[in-house]
Amino acid sequence: MDLRGRPLRSVLYIPGSRERACEKVKRLPADGIIFDLEDAVAAEEKVNARALLTRVLTTGDFAHRVKIARINGLDTQWGRDDAMALAQVPVDAILIPKVNSPADVSAVAELVPNTPLWAMMESPLGILNAAAIAAHPRLTGMVLGTNDLAKDVGTRFRADREPLLFSLQACLLAARAYGLICLDGVFNAFKNDAGLRVECEQGRDMGFDGKTVIHPRQIGIANTAFAPSEAEIDLARRHIEAFNEAERSGKGVAVVDGKIVENLHVLMALQMLAKAEAIENIKPVVAGDEE
Repeated sequence: MDLRGRPLRSVLYIPGSRERACEKVKRLPADGIIFDLEDAVAAEEKVNARALLTRVLTTGDFAHRVKIARINGLDTQWGRDDAMALAQVPVDAILIPKVNSPADVSAVAELVPNTPLWAMMESPLGILNAAAIAAHPRLTGMVLGTNDLAKDVGTRFRADREPLLFSLQACLLAARAYGLICLDGVFNAFKNDAGLRVECEQGRDMGFDGKTVIHPRQIGIANTAFAPSEAEIDLARRHIEAFNEAERSGKGVAVVDGKIVENLHVLMALQMLAKAEAIENIKPVVAGDEE
């Protein structure tokens, strides 16, 4: 399934070992879910978590939500069985952890013939190889793993994420060069709404499709940040109207708010309106489980 054009403003990580969490997420307004079999599952629970997740994905109704399953690495005793099991269930993408090179994608692709593959970009080597990884023909998405990346690089936390900006931009540029989805990393302080809002707005302005989140209360902030605002929608419509009117009247230039409107602005406006319409068409969910 081609997920491009689908809203992915917020993508919530949940442990694949927790059946209650898999049920609860059906009532949350996240655009996507990452069912995690890797970091969120203890070693002694891995096999049971895989069985639970395959059953949940086979029988559960997650409505509009994009379903992504993160497997364990193929260098572990669980990764190969994870990949083969999830290749048999209705999941929108399989997320490969710690992708360092295109070979890591190819290894999973051999086990998973049809399901789209995404790459966790969370190591220095992976960042340096981002363009080559993005060019892999089976890859359709990238997710920044900023916690592991910061650990390996040795950066200190900064609210502006300046030490990670090159890494974020390298992955985003690679993804855009090859038409992939690209999601920003998580914000750890899940009770710090103001900090999350700043980081979401930064990621949105950089060009990410959405934010991965670790707690239900973060969903609303991410959804708002990565959705077109009313002012942006109004400006997009006026760009289109002005450009069309200039063409009809034979004028050489369209102008809106004192700024020239070119064809590229119209294309951007159409993309924004399509995103706004896709968000508008999402079926509402029952609120009340975000705290």
